Amino acid sequence: MNKNELFRKIPKVDVLMSEPRLQSAIERFGKEPVITVLRDALEELRKKLNENPSEEILENFVQTIQERVLHKVEDHKEANLKHVVNATGVILHTNLGRAPLPPIALEKLMEQMKGYMNLEYNLSEGKRGERYSHFEELLCRLTGAEAAMAVNNNAAAALLMVSAVGDGKEVIVSRGEQIEIGGKFRIPDIIDQSGCQRVEVGTTNKTRLEDYEDAITEETGAFLKVHTSNYKLVGFTQSVERDELCALAKKTGIPVIEDLGSGVLIDLSRYGLRKEPTVQESIAAGVDVVCFSGDKLLGGPQAGILVGKREWIAKCKKHPLTRAMRIDKCTAAMLETVLSMYEDEHYAVEHIPVLSRMTMPVEELKEKADSLAGKLVAALPKEVNVSIVKTETPIGGGSLPGELLKSYAVMLGKEGMNAEAFAASLREGELPIIARVSEDCILLDLRTMYEEEFDAVVATIKAKM
Repeated sequence: MNKNELFRKIPKVDVLMSEPRLQSAIERFGKEPVITVLRDALEELRKKLNENPSEEILENFVQTIQERVLHKVEDHKEANLKHVVNATGVILHTNLGRAPLPPIALEKLMEQMKGYMNLEYNLSEGKRGERYSHFEELLCRLTGAEAAMAVNNNAAAALLMVSAVGDGKEVIVSRGEQIEIGGKFRIPDIIDQSGCQRVEVGTTNKTRLEDYEDAITEETGAFLKVHTSNYKLVGFTQSVERDELCALAKKTGIPVIEDLGSGVLIDLSRYGLRKEPTVQESIAAGVDVVCFSGDKLLGGPQAGILVGKREWIAKCKKHPLTRAMRIDKCTAAMLETVLSMYEDEHYAVEHIPVLSRMTMPVEELKEKADSLAGKLVAALPKEVNVSIVKTETPIGGGSLPGELLKSYAVMLGKEGMNAEAFAASLREGELPIIARVSEDCILLDLRTMYEEEFDAVVATIKAKM
């Protein structure tokens, strides 16, 4: 059969579209995506026949076209963002979305997002309202601040805070607090971007109060204090306490602004963790504006929260950057719900996933490890070694550096198994599993796993093994 005859035998688009399986695909995904994929497949066939006029190629195409189109359309329509199993033990895993959100907050969000909402509408007065009003009073009650607001992340909050309070003047900051967060984002760059002049005082390991005093000029706009939440400096060190800096600020009339980084509203030392400075402590000390993250130790959505004196928060709200950085309705709703959970500290610790995972007793983790290991032993071939091991994992997200949480993990090993390759295959499953590799074995750390995931995890591992 010559080339022209083969081309005449290529099925027409409308004929193929009438096939039952492609009709079903149209109902699921819409007509245009199916037609687009089908036309691409036909174009690919014409190229192949042009290079190699083979009747076998044409017959194979006709036999497999429906299956190929279905797979292609499904691949195009499948969401890139998907639920994954975090088996690393790192609670605030930046690459896995940091804080998992409380189920009760998600349920409430679904209800709020069904239609319209009073995001910027005052229901009692029947006129335009402010999107911060839904959680501002709550934040003030929880922290002791006079006013509050939120933007889309803490880097934005820090930039807004320095820009609005510093107002193009000199901002004095310790060299020991010139930190870098993820993605090469640095405090010095934030100050420079704000239009303020950066005045560095002290050294990396030692900064004294007189260093700040000596740097004050008529052009000083603010003292900036930065909590080094993502690293720990030990040894021959000295830094200026918040109370000391606030006392100097009161004497000179220069405002103090503070980036707390992770931010926390409860005293973690009450739950066996290292003491972290709380937002309430900063406000009580007299800091004028404090900013912190919403999706780290707070356990809420990604946001940069600002609390402090009414005068300075008002200036932040009016700043031109605020419009570009403002939170959306989903963040506002989630933030209100998560913050409301803090009105009862014990309730918050029990129901906010970040806090409940951080404070979960190792005995409970051991029970979960026993349960998962039992399911794996029952499902996997005997040559697969399943054991339970003790582990230690960081909290993650640049929070509580050096703090390791004791945990338990299920270890999987098999003679001749390439653990790295197997871990890669687990990431490619319908429910991706993000595991650790140690000593050519797979580790599934229970600190960050949910019991409702166990059956799916076992099924995936069985299929991949």
